[in-house]
Amino acid sequence: MSIKHELRLILVATQFLTRIPVQLKHYQPEWLHQSSRHFPAVGLMVGVLCALVFWLASLIFNPLVAAVVSTAFGIKLTGAFHEDGLADTCDGLGGGLTRERTLTIMKDSRIGTYGTLGLLCAVLLKISLLSSMPIETALVALIIAHCASRLLCILLIVILPYGGDIEHAKAKPMAQQMSVQQWLASALWLLFLGLILHLLLPQIMQQITVKQWLLALVLALLAVIAMFRLLKRRLQGYTGDSLGATQQISEIAIYAGFAANFHGS
Repeated sequence: MSIKHELRLILVATQFLTRIPVQLKHYQPEWLHQSSRHFPAVGLMVGVLCALVFWLASLIFNPLVAAVVSTAFGIKLTGAFHEDGLADTCDGLGGGLTRERTLTIMKDSRIGTYGTLGLLCAVLLKISLLSSMPIETALVALIIAHCASRLLCILLIVILPYGGDIEHAKAKPMAQQMSVQQWLASALWLLFLGLILHLLLPQIMQQITVKQWLLALVLALLAVIAMFRLLKRRLQGYTGDSLGATQQISEIAIYAGFAANFHGS
């Protein structure tokens, strides 16, 4: 793969996952599936921008307001792409008794009770967890969580088949499974991020205890395992909406790990 093509795929992933205007020439549908290995790179970019907004807001307001502003900015930046998937998944899994009924509900553009409550809980958890951390830790948590959660959500594309109707998929190229090699390649983005953070922000990284790092990792993995088991049992596979839900849940899980026991440690 050429560097030029990989850069093009990063632009495709940016266009797909955010509302950042991107111009692409001679677009080919298969690029979308190939670009999934760069989803963590887009998460890194989103995390950096959200962290910057959080820091700027914290110069004027208290951490709670800064967390609200940063969360709202992230939603605007991504067009509520993953939040929409979370809401649809909650509605489908909460209201559907059969696989067919669940998929039908998830395709409905309207939001129901389960979706509303799921989305409300997710936003409240993000804001409360971020505002409970020291500002420096919240900045690191935002960057890591946005990158790692997108790496974890595409893991479902590796270990599960597509569970919806491919003909009616909103993004058909995303209905193709990802290889283990592709996923491992995408994991390099998280390793790259960890190296950069340790080089640029060593003091802040050292403030986060080993227990918090481990807890964030364990909670994130448990979130993905829970989604895997639920989707395999209910849908026999993943859907685009369920990928968005997995991203949101694993992002929150990482925040929870960093925020746990701050006052007691």
